[in-house]
Formats: sequence, structure tokens, C-alpha cells
Amino acid sequence: MTRTHFWCGLGCGVLMTLALSGSDLFRSAVADEKKESAPLLYELRTYYAPEGKIDDLNARFRNHTLALFEKHGIKNIMYWTPVDKPNTLIYVIAHKDKAAADASWAAFRSDPVWLKVAEETQKNGKIVDKVESVYMMATDYSPIK
Repeated sequence: MTRTHFWCGLGCGVLMTLALSGSDLFRSAVADEKKESAPLLYELRTYYAPEGKIDDLNARFRNHTLALFEKHGIKNIMYWTPVDKPNTLIYVIAHKDKAAADASWAAFRSDPVWLKVAEETQKNGKIVDKVESVYMMATDYSPIK
């Protein structure tokens, strides 16, 4: 099993757990998707922070990134820090489709506010070593359909 398969499986498993646990946030995402004419495209992203930088990365997401994602049409679903990988941030976001994802990411990456935030939050060194991304569609048997 590859690392990508592992993280994709983990993300899908977490989403299923949330659906079965009755999470208000997950129910909101399900309700939003049912309002859409087409299924959402989910993106599982994993960020690996340098030793001692996860707090800085979490602060950047908490204070800036989530709002900027929403500004550019990226729907925030859920964010996690694994218990056994302390310098890792895993999250799931959603897009209308792949073209919307590409447009949203392009707009986000060129946003002057984001560019300033990225520069300011890395004044004391980089806070991300590596990013992995997997696009996912819900299966026909998924509770989120």
C-alpha cells in the first residue's frame, strides 16, 4: 500500500466516522452537497511541518487561511493533527469540480493578502516542508453521496 492510498483511505475513513457519529459540521457538508446539482470534489491535503513549526502552521490556518479559502470558493470541511505524527496537519476541503478547484487555487495563490500572510508567517523560517494532495469523489454508497 502506498502512502497516498493510506492517506486517501484514512481521509475516507474519517469522513465515514464523522457521518456515523452525527457531527454537525459533517451534516452541514452533506446538506450543502445535496443542494448542489453535482457531487462535490473533495481534496485531502497533508502538510508536513519542520520540527517545532506545527504551532506556527496551525496559527496561520486558524488566523488567515480558512477565511482566504472561503474567499476563493474553497469549502473548509475538517482539519486534523495526527496523534502519532506531531508535525503534520491533515485536512479536507471541497470544490464544485476540478476546474473550480484549479481556478480557486490559482486565485488563492495570487491573492496579495495570501502573499503577505505567507511572507509574514515564514519570517522565522519555513513552516511547511512538504504538501501532498489527493482529489476524491464520494462513492455511490457513501453517506455523503
